[in-house]
Amino acid sequence: MKILLINKFLYPKGGDAVSTLNTGALLTAKGHNVNYWGMAHPDNPGYPHAEFFVDNVDYYQSGGVSRQIKMAGNVLYSLEAKRKVERMISAVQPDIAHLNNFAHQISPSILHVFKKYKIPMVMTMHDYKLVCPVYSMLSDGKICEKCRGGRYYHCLINKCAKGSGLKSALNTGEMYLHHKILRMYDLVDAFISPSQFLKEKVTEMGFKGRIEHLSNFVKIDNFAPYDSREDNNIVYVGRLSAEKGLFTLVEAVKHMDLQVKIIGSGSLRENIAARIKDEGINNIRLSGFIKGKELREEIKKALFIIQPSECYENNPLSILEAFAYGKPVIGSRIGGIPELVKDNVTGLTFEPGNVEDLRSKIAGLLENPRKRMEMGKNARKMVEEKFNPALHHEKLMEIYRSVLN
Repeated sequence: MKILLINKFLYPKGGDAVSTLNTGALLTAKGHNVNYWGMAHPDNPGYPHAEFFVDNVDYYQSGGVSRQIKMAGNVLYSLEAKRKVERMISAVQPDIAHLNNFAHQISPSILHVFKKYKIPMVMTMHDYKLVCPVYSMLSDGKICEKCRGGRYYHCLINKCAKGSGLKSALNTGEMYLHHKILRMYDLVDAFISPSQFLKEKVTEMGFKGRIEHLSNFVKIDNFAPYDSREDNNIVYVGRLSAEKGLFTLVEAVKHMDLQVKIIGSGSLRENIAARIKDEGINNIRLSGFIKGKELREEIKKALFIIQPSECYENNPLSILEAFAYGKPVIGSRIGGIPELVKDNVTGLTFEPGNVEDLRSKIAGLLENPRKRMEMGKNARKMVEEKFNPALHHEKLMEIYRSVLN
């Protein structure tokens, strides 16, 4: 089967990109002809037909009024993306397009091209962009569902897009244009939700598309279980931003008899560093952004992993990778986390934002190494049985065939 995989980032920048690349590697290993399309970027590997990629867009880079207007136009409907994806289709002639994250930098303009050439489309949802103008279902750092039923104007009223009236107006207009006027997403044949929670939440918020549940997967051969009883550290891996519950984590673990490594980058880094310094906290280390083998070593040597999110997480790959190493996870009871972290089976859950609850769960795992090891074995077994590449490929092929037929 000839498959065109689409994501705006085509190097391991975030969960959506990693998931896209993992899917592509799996499909290639199974004998499919896979091509990638998205944004040009210096960190991209040498992809065939990269001359048809969209020019790199950096919304954090400053620029004049004309540049800002051009970028706003591309968010709404990118003619460049439409033109270049048509050239890509002509070059590779795919049987099916598998879309991932393309909002803003690419825009849904490409959907019209696939429809023109009668190429079936499936789309994996990595966030809540189909029902929330700012994709996170957060407003002022708190869970928000005010846009339920297509009432996207709440984004503008509450300035949900980074507190900016102009950015919020653009995001609001984008949602009305794509969902109410052009009805762009009606063109997609099937949507894939990695978590049952995401599927149910977007449906509850008013989305009408066909959604199939298919979780992320882990290639288990890449992860050898490691006995870390001699170590005394726990790890957080992810973005350093307010909705990730990092201040709850800092408050819960400060001055406990263990070492905590916070791995990642983001807007909250300086705030966390200042707090660590001001309060004389000597058992928390900010390790910065690391990846690949170095990151896996940190996870492998940890006693367990912490996922303290205070937002609607989807199907965190960081949890599955921790499980693959035989590590239990302590995670907040929110979003798709409880679908993976089963209390006293694969880890422990706690009330989001509750410092005392998190501290007690951490202390409980530290004091009971036998239970910790048992939960780690259960976690590894869960990945082997439910989140393996073979099962993922089988279900993905079922979805592909259903839209091809």
